[in-house]
Amino acid sequence: MEALVQFFEQMPNWQKMAWIFICLGISWILEGAVPLVKLNYQKWKHAGVNLVFLSTSILINIVFGLATVGVFIWIHDTNFGLLNMVELPSWVELILAVMALDLVAQWFAHYLLHRVKWMWKFHMVHHSDTKVDATTGTRHHPGDYLVREVFALATVLVFGIPIAFYFFYRIVTVLFTYLTHANITVPTWIDKPMSLIFVTPNMHKFHHHFERPWTDTNFGNIFSLWDRMFGTMVYDDPLKVEYGLDVLDGKLDEDVMYQFKVPFDKTIKTDY
Repeated sequence: MEALVQFFEQMPNWQKMAWIFICLGISWILEGAVPLVKLNYQKWKHAGVNLVFLSTSILINIVFGLATVGVFIWIHDTNFGLLNMVELPSWVELILAVMALDLVAQWFAHYLLHRVKWMWKFHMVHHSDTKVDATTGTRHHPGDYLVREVFALATVLVFGIPIAFYFFYRIVTVLFTYLTHANITVPTWIDKPMSLIFVTPNMHKFHHHFERPWTDTNFGNIFSLWDRMFGTMVYDDPLKVEYGLDVLDGKLDEDVMYQFKVPFDKTIKTDY
């Protein structure tokens, strides 16, 4: 366990970047081998649009990381946080840290992104994609991504999460993000049992249904437990899903400038 902690503490940025593209590459291979639906699009053009948003998220992540490195040092020096109030095996603390981050920085932040009007305007950009594939997982407006980062930092502070556990969480998050958005067929006999604990590709597709109330379901990223606990879980045939948003022009989903301006366009209905 100590070796694992040390590995993630010392993990260089190039390895973190490499992991992103490894996960994307695996997802693309699976999309080519076992596609869920035939998407009528230019894959590389679509990827280019979504990778623009990925680049803004990476930039925010770097700046946010540099600005908050002192927080991790302070937590380490002061033993602040809930995890430092009890003596538990390291592997138990790691699981609790990942679960706490997934609950607060993913499920709860995501829930608010759907329920708070100004947050939803930022999050609309993620849902505006009418050709959901692996790269859709990286399609976040900077305002959307910042909300998630703030909730992640708050969770780190309250629980006293060490930097190695945080990096491990980010690595796992990247894997789930790409695989659950990927346009891949997963047999129900595999997907449904897995969805009892984890967010799966079939489960997450309903979150990208163009019409409410389907859009406002399945907010989790790693664990499906939160959606089951709070009554936001939906499981059905992903082939029933039609992607996009009914309040946005689907023909503009690859217009980068339009997408960046969506949160500030007062003519767009929010249904709230």
